[in-house]
Amino acid sequence: MANTIVYSAQAPAPIGPYSQAIQAGNTIYVSGQIALDADTGQLVGEGDVAQETHQVMRNLQAVLEAAGYTLRDVVKCTIFVKDLGNFGLINEIYGNYFFADYAPARETVEVSRLPKDVQVEISCIAAK
Repeated sequence: MANTIVYSAQAPAPIGPYSQAIQAGNTIYVSGQIALDADTGQLVGEGDVAQETHQVMRNLQAVLEAAGYTLRDVVKCTIFVKDLGNFGLINEIYGNYFFADYAPARETVEVSRLPKDVQVEISCIAAK
């Protein structure tokens, strides 16, 4: 079974040698998304973790939808944050996209730096 590259014009183009996502069978692996606007390529809410988190979630949704998946299909997320002190706000916003009846497995990791010096990056795995 061949892997399929997934691309959505509604999400930012990769800024390096990687794909937005790869579908392998019934599973899709979505690369970490940051708060880039797909139309302009500019950061959304630079430094405002709430605005960044909403944009990241919109980008994840766009990539998933390009492959025929939704957030309900997500089984695992990884959240990278620059400051774990922002976790409460990030978690609250994240919770607006994933409800308790289908919340995926998840880990959250504080890192010293993220691409383009954003505050948050999220990747996910979805399966049907």
